[in-house]
Amino acid sequence: MRFRQAWDTALYGPDGFYRHERPAAHFRTSVHASPLFAGAVARLAQAMDVSRVTDIAAGEGELGRVLRPLGLDVVDVELDDSLPAELAGLVIANEWLDNVPCEVVELDPAGSVRYLLADQTLGDVVEGKDLAWLEEWWPLAEPGDRAEIGLARESAWAGVVERLTDGVAVAIDYGHLRAGRPPYGTLTGFRGGRECEVALDGSCDITAHVALDSLATAVSGQLTTQREALRALGLSAERPSQELARAEPLRYLAELSSAGEAAELLNPSGLGSFGWVWAGTDSAVRRASRALLA
Repeated sequence: MRFRQAWDTALYGPDGFYRHERPAAHFRTSVHASPLFAGAVARLAQAMDVSRVTDIAAGEGELGRVLRPLGLDVVDVELDDSLPAELAGLVIANEWLDNVPCEVVELDPAGSVRYLLADQTLGDVVEGKDLAWLEEWWPLAEPGDRAEIGLARESAWAGVVERLTDGVAVAIDYGHLRAGRPPYGTLTGFRGGRECEVALDGSCDITAHVALDSLATAVSGQLTTQREALRALGLSAERPSQELARAEPLRYLAELSSAGEAAELLNPSGLGSFGWVWAGTDSAVRRASRALLA
């Protein structure tokens, strides 16, 4: 069995991780870090002049709980739900694609790229579309180098973008670019809020970073970092003045707390390094781009 198939079963099979665990108990996303993230999403919807937000891989609906009181119509889509036939407005997929299982490959001592199997041995030689993708986006140099082939993520994301009748879909995820691919891949397990060894028994979350540039190219999309996107949407980690501390201490403490939360979302070594890839219908993309690239 190839690793991709075992990975899929470990997450989504009858005894898979997502069948019996609360995701929020095991990892923390931007949505959990601060309501400021949801506020930025709301401002993006406002800039696009849309009232509906669809949250793909909504988890326990944390994003919707903040957005609905702001007057937005939020549709939560769980990982195991079928996508609606048509989508409109603003579609957000926050840390979804890293959980879409993909083929994992390794360069063997003879110089051939082979698929990783569930038992961590190497299987068939990689050919066809998978090999072409690797040559373009993630060439391997030394025996033992690994890569995660992005075609499965591109197909999943294209399936979202193709459903848009009028709107924009934004994929938000941790990832990498061709110039800085990690030589040994990025497969990681998460359990109880900490990284752990990857296990295929359903006991942990299993993720791999997204090849952000290939994803953007596949859907004719645009790409920026979360830091730049959130700053364009009005987020700032600037601390309040000491004068405010003396004049209005309670307001000062509230603004200081907000600045700390913003700093986490904007951290270029953490959540701020996430990629935002957006694509959709022409007029909606133009409106979103004006907001995200301001």
